[in-house]
Amino acid sequence: MSKLKIKRGDNVIITTGNKNIKGKTGEVIEVIKKEGKDARVVVAGLNIVKRHTKPSASNPQGGIVEKEASIHISNVALIDPKSGKPTKAGYKMDGDKKVRIAKKSGETL
Repeated sequence: MSKLKIKRGDNVIITTGNKNIKGKTGEVIEVIKKEGKDARVVVAGLNIVKRHTKPSASNPQGGIVEKEASIHISNVALIDPKSGKPTKAGYKMDGDKKVRIAKKSGETL
């Protein structure tokens, strides 16, 4: 699998999807990479789904639980720290360190 440009803790904007989440921004909680499958990301507070759960030791009440569902990584874009618009990530050598930069403004991510 190729190297991913989006990492945990990045601020992203959702570029495609249903009308409830398209255009909204949030922080990446988790990046899911599976062998032979495409990568997905979980964004805080977005793409909320309801799960019907049985009572268990950790959740004795059971019932309907709301949680964030994953989104395909191609449907999100990094947010440029300078302009707040979607951008791609690039890399640049800063002395002897390799740093991630926003392609639009050149700011470090």
